[in-house]
Amino acid sequence: MKVGLLGGTGMVGQRFVQMLSNHPWFELTVITGKTSVGKNYGEAVKWTLNSEIPEEFRELEVVENSLENLRNVDLVFSALPSKEAREFEMELVHRGIPLVSNASALRMESLVPLVIPEVNPDHLSLINKQKELNIGPVATDPNCTTTVLTLPLKPLHDAYTLKKLNVASYQALSGAGYPGVPSYDILDNVIPYIAGEEEKIRKETRKLLGTVEENGIKMADLDIQATCVRVPVTNGHLVAVHAEFDEEVDVDAAMKLLKGFSPEPQRLGLPTAPERPIHVREERDRPQPRYDRDSEGGMSVTVGRLRRGANSKSLLFVATGHNTIRGAAGQAILLAELMKARKLI
Repeated sequence: MKVGLLGGTGMVGQRFVQMLSNHPWFELTVITGKTSVGKNYGEAVKWTLNSEIPEEFRELEVVENSLENLRNVDLVFSALPSKEAREFEMELVHRGIPLVSNASALRMESLVPLVIPEVNPDHLSLINKQKELNIGPVATDPNCTTTVLTLPLKPLHDAYTLKKLNVASYQALSGAGYPGVPSYDILDNVIPYIAGEEEKIRKETRKLLGTVEENGIKMADLDIQATCVRVPVTNGHLVAVHAEFDEEVDVDAAMKLLKGFSPEPQRLGLPTAPERPIHVREERDRPQPRYDRDSEGGMSVTVGRLRRGANSKSLLFVATGHNTIRGAAGQAILLAELMKARKLI
Protein backbone atom coordinates (compact mmCIF):
# COMPACT_ATOMS: atom_id res chain seq x y z
CA MET A 1 0.00 0.00 0.00
CA LYS A 2 1.23 3.49 -0.83
CA VAL A 3 1.13 5.70 2.26
CA GLY A 4 1.45 9.38 3.07
CA LEU A 5 2.86 10.84 6.28
CA LEU A 6 1.63 14.15 7.70
CA GLY A 7 4.17 16.03 9.81
CA GLY A 8 7.11 13.90 8.79
CA THR A 9 9.88 16.21 10.00
CA GLY A 10 8.95 16.21 13.71
CA MET A 11 10.27 13.74 16.27
CA VAL A 12 7.37 11.31 15.92
CA GLY A 13 7.39 11.86 12.16
CA GLN A 14 11.04 10.81 12.09
CA ARG A 15 10.14 7.57 13.87
CA PHE A 16 7.53 6.89 11.22
CA VAL A 17 10.11 7.46 8.49
CA GLN A 18 12.61 5.19 10.24
CA MET A 19 10.08 2.39 10.82
CA LEU A 20 8.47 2.58 7.38
CA SER A 21 11.84 2.09 5.67
CA ASN A 22 11.64 -1.28 3.89
CA HIS A 23 8.30 -2.08 5.51
CA PRO A 24 6.87 -5.23 3.88
CA TRP A 25 3.31 -3.88 3.54
CA PHE A 26 3.59 -0.09 3.34
CA GLU A 27 5.51 2.10 0.90
CA LEU A 28 6.00 5.70 2.06
CA THR A 29 5.56 7.93 -1.00
CA VAL A 30 4.42 11.32 0.38
CA ILE A 31 5.81 13.32 3.32
CA THR A 32 4.27 16.64 4.34
CA GLY A 33 5.72 19.42 6.45
CA LYS A 34 4.88 22.96 7.45
CA THR A 35 8.06 25.05 7.26
CA SER A 36 10.06 22.91 4.83
CA VAL A 37 7.79 22.61 1.80
CA GLY A 38 9.79 22.25 -1.41
CA LYS A 39 12.95 20.91 0.23
CA ASN A 40 14.19 17.36 0.00
CA TYR A 41 13.54 15.43 3.19
CA GLY A 42 17.25 15.10 3.93
CA GLU A 43 17.61 18.89 3.83
CA ALA A 44 14.34 19.68 5.59
CA VAL A 45 14.64 17.50 8.68
CA LYS A 46 16.62 18.12 11.86
CA TRP A 47 17.29 14.41 12.35
CA THR A 48 17.41 13.48 16.04
CA LEU A 49 17.52 9.65 15.96
CA ASN A 50 20.49 7.37 16.56
CA SER A 51 20.48 6.17 12.96
CA GLU A 52 21.01 7.60 9.50
CA ILE A 53 18.11 9.02 7.49
CA PRO A 54 16.90 6.13 5.31
CA GLU A 55 18.45 6.62 1.87
CA GLU A 56 15.19 6.00 0.01
CA PHE A 57 13.65 9.11 1.60
CA ARG A 58 16.55 11.59 1.48
CA GLU A 59 15.57 12.99 -1.92
CA LEU A 60 11.80 12.81 -1.41
CA GLU A 61 10.35 16.32 -1.67
CA VAL A 62 8.41 17.59 1.35
CA VAL A 63 5.00 18.89 0.28
CA GLU A 64 2.22 20.84 1.97
CA ASN A 65 -0.84 19.28 3.56
CA SER A 66 -3.40 19.08 0.78
CA LEU A 67 -5.86 16.56 -0.57
CA GLU A 68 -4.26 16.96 -3.98
CA ASN A 69 -0.87 15.82 -2.69
CA LEU A 70 -2.48 12.72 -1.16
CA ARG A 71 -4.62 11.72 -4.12
CA ASN A 72 -2.51 8.67 -5.01
CA VAL A 73 -2.03 7.13 -1.56
CA ASP A 74 -3.99 4.24 -0.03
CA LEU A 75 -3.45 5.26 3.61
CA VAL A 76 -2.36 8.30 5.58
CA PHE A 77 -0.46 8.38 8.88
CA SER A 78 -0.68 11.60 10.87
CA ALA A 79 2.10 12.84 13.12
CA LEU A 80 0.79 16.40 13.10
CA PRO A 81 0.81 18.51 16.26
CA SER A 82 -2.65 18.27 17.76
CA LYS A 83 -3.49 21.95 17.24
CA GLU A 84 -2.82 21.60 13.51
CA ALA A 85 -4.36 18.16 13.08
CA ARG A 86 -8.09 18.51 13.56
CA GLU A 87 -9.14 20.57 10.53
CA PHE A 88 -7.09 18.69 7.95
CA GLU A 89 -7.74 15.26 9.46
CA MET A 90 -11.48 15.99 9.28
CA GLU A 91 -11.06 16.79 5.58
CA LEU A 92 -9.47 13.40 5.04
CA VAL A 93 -12.18 11.63 7.02
CA HIS A 94 -14.98 13.22 5.00
CA ARG A 95 -13.21 12.47 1.71
CA GLY A 96 -12.95 8.78 2.63
CA ILE A 97 -9.14 8.70 2.71
CA PRO A 98 -8.04 6.03 5.23
CA LEU A 99 -6.33 7.66 8.22
CA VAL A 100 -4.42 6.35 11.22
CA SER A 101 -3.59 9.28 13.48
CA ASN A 102 -1.14 9.68 16.34
CA ALA A 103 -2.55 13.16 17.06
CA SER A 104 -5.02 13.67 19.90
CA ALA A 105 -7.49 15.75 17.87
CA LEU A 106 -9.99 12.96 17.05
CA ARG A 107 -9.25 10.44 19.83
CA MET A 108 -12.35 11.10 21.89
CA GLU A 109 -14.82 11.43 18.99
CA SER A 110 -17.65 8.94 19.49
CA LEU A 111 -17.23 7.00 16.24
CA VAL A 112 -13.44 7.11 16.12
CA PRO A 113 -11.83 4.00 17.62
CA LEU A 114 -8.97 4.71 20.00
CA VAL A 115 -6.94 1.52 19.84
CA ILE A 116 -3.95 -0.26 21.30
CA PRO A 117 -3.89 -3.32 19.01
CA GLU A 118 -3.28 -5.78 21.86
CA VAL A 119 -5.83 -4.17 24.19
CA ASN A 120 -9.06 -3.38 22.33
CA PRO A 121 -9.02 -4.51 18.68
CA ASP A 122 -12.79 -5.07 18.93
CA HIS A 123 -13.24 -1.27 18.95
CA LEU A 124 -12.31 -1.30 15.25
CA SER A 125 -15.89 -2.47 14.62
CA LEU A 126 -16.79 1.24 14.79
CA ILE A 127 -15.33 1.50 11.29
CA ASN A 128 -18.38 -0.37 10.00
CA LYS A 129 -20.53 2.45 11.40
CA GLN A 130 -18.23 4.98 9.75
CA LYS A 131 -18.77 3.26 6.41
CA GLU A 132 -22.55 3.54 6.84
CA LEU A 133 -22.08 7.30 7.15
CA ASN A 134 -19.63 7.45 4.19
CA ILE A 135 -16.75 8.69 6.32
CA GLY A 136 -13.36 7.26 7.20
CA PRO A 137 -12.03 4.75 7.79
CA VAL A 138 -10.20 6.49 10.63
CA ALA A 139 -8.61 5.17 13.80
CA THR A 140 -6.30 6.71 16.37
CA ASP A 141 -3.74 5.47 18.86
CA PRO A 142 -3.57 6.88 22.40
CA ASN A 143 -1.17 9.13 24.24
CA CYS A 144 2.24 7.55 24.83
CA THR A 145 1.87 7.46 28.62
CA THR A 146 -1.60 5.95 28.37
CA THR A 147 -0.13 3.18 26.23
CA VAL A 148 2.59 2.26 28.73
CA LEU A 149 -0.05 2.21 31.47
CA THR A 150 -2.92 0.42 29.73
CA LEU A 151 -1.09 -2.38 27.94
CA PRO A 152 -0.16 -4.23 31.17
CA LEU A 153 -3.53 -3.34 32.73
CA LYS A 154 -5.44 -5.22 30.01
CA PRO A 155 -4.79 -8.84 31.09
CA LEU A 156 -5.19 -7.84 34.73
CA HIS A 157 -8.49 -6.09 34.04
CA ASP A 158 -9.79 -9.13 32.13
CA ALA A 159 -8.94 -11.40 35.07
CA TYR A 160 -9.83 -9.25 38.09
CA THR A 161 -11.89 -6.24 36.85
CA LEU A 162 -10.11 -2.96 37.47
CA LYS A 163 -11.95 -0.60 39.80
CA LYS A 164 -9.59 2.18 40.85
CA LEU A 165 -6.27 3.45 39.58
CA ASN A 166 -3.65 5.80 40.98
CA VAL A 167 -0.72 6.47 38.66
CA ALA A 168 2.35 8.70 38.64
CA SER A 169 4.19 9.07 35.33
CA TYR A 170 7.80 10.08 34.81
CA GLN A 171 7.95 11.23 31.21
CA ALA A 172 10.93 11.55 28.89
CA LEU A 173 12.05 14.74 27.19
CA SER A 174 11.31 13.45 23.69
CA GLY A 175 7.63 13.50 24.62
CA ALA A 176 7.81 17.29 24.47
CA GLY A 177 9.06 17.25 20.87
CA TYR A 178 12.00 19.24 19.50
CA PRO A 179 13.49 21.51 20.82
CA GLY A 180 11.30 20.57 23.78
CA VAL A 181 11.98 21.65 27.35
CA PRO A 182 14.67 24.36 27.79
CA SER A 183 17.84 22.82 29.21
CA TYR A 184 18.01 25.29 32.10
CA ASP A 185 14.55 24.16 33.22
CA ILE A 186 15.18 20.40 33.18
CA LEU A 187 18.85 19.93 34.07
CA ASP A 188 19.20 18.96 37.74
CA ASN A 189 15.43 19.07 37.97
CA VAL A 190 12.03 17.45 37.49
CA ILE A 191 8.91 19.38 36.47
CA PRO A 192 5.73 18.17 38.21
CA TYR A 193 3.27 19.30 35.57
CA ILE A 194 2.77 18.50 31.87
CA ALA A 195 -0.14 20.32 30.24
CA GLY A 196 -3.02 18.04 29.28
CA GLU A 197 -1.32 14.76 30.17
CA GLU A 198 -3.25 13.88 33.31
CA GLU A 199 -6.59 14.46 31.61
CA LYS A 200 -5.53 12.27 28.66
CA ILE A 201 -4.67 9.40 30.99
CA ARG A 202 -8.03 9.66 32.74
CA LYS A 203 -10.15 9.87 29.58
CA GLU A 204 -8.19 7.63 27.23
CA THR A 205 -7.73 4.75 29.66
CA ARG A 206 -11.48 4.67 30.30
CA LYS A 207 -12.19 4.62 26.56
CA LEU A 208 -9.59 1.94 25.81
CA LEU A 209 -11.01 -0.37 28.50
CA GLY A 210 -14.61 0.47 27.59
CA THR A 211 -17.10 -1.55 25.55
CA VAL A 212 -18.48 -1.04 22.06
CA GLU A 213 -22.06 0.17 21.70
CA GLU A 214 -24.04 1.03 18.58
CA ASN A 215 -23.03 4.70 18.48
CA GLY A 216 -19.66 4.68 20.20
CA ILE A 217 -17.82 3.43 23.25
CA LYS A 218 -19.27 3.07 26.72
CA MET A 219 -16.46 4.28 28.94
CA ALA A 220 -15.14 1.92 31.61
CA ASP A 221 -16.35 2.75 35.10
CA LEU A 222 -12.98 3.55 36.63
CA ASP A 223 -11.79 5.99 39.27
CA ILE A 224 -8.47 7.26 37.90
CA GLN A 225 -6.10 9.71 39.56
CA ALA A 226 -2.91 10.74 37.75
CA THR A 227 0.15 12.92 38.32
CA CYS A 228 2.49 13.53 35.38
CA VAL A 229 6.11 14.62 35.80
CA ARG A 230 8.76 15.54 33.21
CA VAL A 231 12.18 14.03 33.98
CA PRO A 232 15.64 14.42 32.37
CA VAL A 233 15.52 11.15 30.40
CA THR A 234 15.79 11.23 26.61
CA ASN A 235 13.39 8.40 25.73
CA GLY A 236 11.19 6.06 27.72
CA HIS A 237 8.20 6.94 29.89
CA LEU A 238 7.86 5.20 33.26
CA VAL A 239 4.67 4.81 35.28
CA ALA A 240 4.24 3.80 38.91
CA VAL A 241 0.83 2.18 39.31
CA HIS A 242 -1.46 1.38 42.24
CA ALA A 243 -4.40 -0.63 40.90
CA GLU A 244 -7.42 -1.84 42.86
CA PHE A 245 -9.72 -4.58 41.55
CA ASP A 246 -13.14 -6.05 42.28
CA GLU A 247 -11.62 -9.45 43.02
CA GLU A 248 -8.70 -10.69 45.08
CA VAL A 249 -5.40 -10.68 43.19
CA ASP A 250 -2.76 -13.36 43.50
CA VAL A 251 0.63 -11.79 42.69
CA ASP A 252 2.13 -14.95 41.19
CA ALA A 253 -0.96 -15.50 39.04
CA ALA A 254 -0.88 -11.86 37.91
CA MET A 255 2.77 -12.21 36.91
CA LYS A 256 1.92 -15.33 34.92
CA LEU A 257 -0.90 -13.47 33.14
CA LEU A 258 1.46 -10.67 32.12
CA LYS A 259 4.17 -13.04 30.92
CA GLY A 260 1.74 -15.13 28.89
CA PHE A 261 -0.20 -12.28 27.29
CA SER A 262 -0.33 -13.04 23.54
CA PRO A 263 -3.31 -11.32 21.89
CA GLU A 264 -4.36 -10.89 18.25
CA PRO A 265 -1.36 -9.00 16.75
CA GLN A 266 0.98 -11.68 18.11
CA ARG A 267 -1.23 -14.54 16.92
CA LEU A 268 -1.39 -12.97 13.46
CA GLY A 269 2.38 -12.36 13.36
CA LEU A 270 1.95 -8.76 12.17
CA PRO A 271 5.22 -7.26 10.91
CA THR A 272 5.64 -4.67 13.69
CA ALA A 273 4.19 -6.79 16.52
CA PRO A 274 6.69 -7.77 19.22
CA GLU A 275 6.86 -11.44 20.07
CA ARG A 276 5.85 -10.56 23.62
CA PRO A 277 4.09 -7.20 24.15
CA ILE A 278 4.76 -7.34 27.90
CA HIS A 279 8.10 -8.29 29.44
CA VAL A 280 8.33 -8.89 33.19
CA ARG A 281 11.49 -8.20 35.18
CA GLU A 282 11.86 -9.71 38.63
CA GLU A 283 14.91 -7.71 39.78
CA ARG A 284 13.96 -5.25 42.50
CA ASP A 285 15.41 -2.25 40.61
CA ARG A 286 13.88 -2.84 37.17
CA PRO A 287 12.47 -1.70 34.83
CA GLN A 288 14.57 1.35 34.00
CA PRO A 289 14.11 3.45 30.85
CA ARG A 290 17.80 3.32 29.90
CA TYR A 291 17.91 -0.47 29.91
CA ASP A 292 14.36 -1.49 29.02
CA ARG A 293 12.94 1.07 26.58
CA ASP A 294 14.37 -0.70 23.50
CA SER A 295 12.91 -4.11 24.35
CA GLU A 296 11.91 -5.84 21.09
CA GLY A 297 12.81 -2.80 19.04
CA GLY A 298 10.98 -0.50 21.42
CA MET A 299 7.62 -2.21 20.85
CA SER A 300 7.33 -4.01 24.22
CA VAL A 301 6.38 -2.57 27.60
CA THR A 302 8.44 -3.82 30.54
CA VAL A 303 6.81 -4.38 33.93
CA GLY A 304 8.52 -4.86 37.27
CA ARG A 305 8.21 -4.44 41.05
CA LEU A 306 4.94 -6.38 40.93
CA ARG A 307 3.66 -6.71 44.49
CA ARG A 308 0.56 -6.63 46.65
CA GLY A 309 -0.81 -3.29 47.76
CA ALA A 310 -2.52 -2.40 51.02
CA ASN A 311 -5.15 -5.15 50.69
CA SER A 312 -5.78 -8.42 48.85
CA LYS A 313 -7.55 -6.68 45.97
CA SER A 314 -4.74 -4.25 45.14
CA LEU A 315 -1.57 -4.52 43.10
CA LEU A 316 1.46 -2.24 42.71
CA PHE A 317 3.81 -2.26 39.73
CA VAL A 318 6.13 -0.12 37.64
CA ALA A 319 6.14 -0.13 33.82
CA THR A 320 8.23 1.54 31.16
CA GLY A 321 8.10 1.75 27.38
CA HIS A 322 9.55 3.70 24.48
CA ASN A 323 7.33 6.73 24.06
CA THR A 324 8.03 7.55 20.40
CA ILE A 325 8.02 3.90 19.23
CA ARG A 326 5.52 1.84 21.24
CA GLY A 327 3.77 5.01 22.38
CA ALA A 328 3.55 6.69 18.99
CA ALA A 329 4.85 5.79 15.51
CA GLY A 330 5.37 2.06 16.02
CA GLN A 331 1.95 1.62 17.56
CA ALA A 332 0.25 3.55 14.74
CA ILE A 333 1.99 1.34 12.16
CA LEU A 334 0.96 -1.79 14.09
CA LEU A 335 -2.61 -0.48 14.21
CA ALA A 336 -2.61 0.01 10.43
CA GLU A 337 -1.26 -3.51 10.00
CA LEU A 338 -4.12 -4.86 12.11
CA MET A 339 -6.66 -2.85 10.10
CA LYS A 340 -5.21 -4.25 6.86
CA ALA A 341 -5.22 -7.80 8.24
CA ARG A 342 -8.91 -7.32 9.12
CA LYS A 343 -9.57 -5.91 5.61
CA LEU A 344 -10.71 -2.57 7.00
CA ILE A 345 -8.29 -0.69 4.72
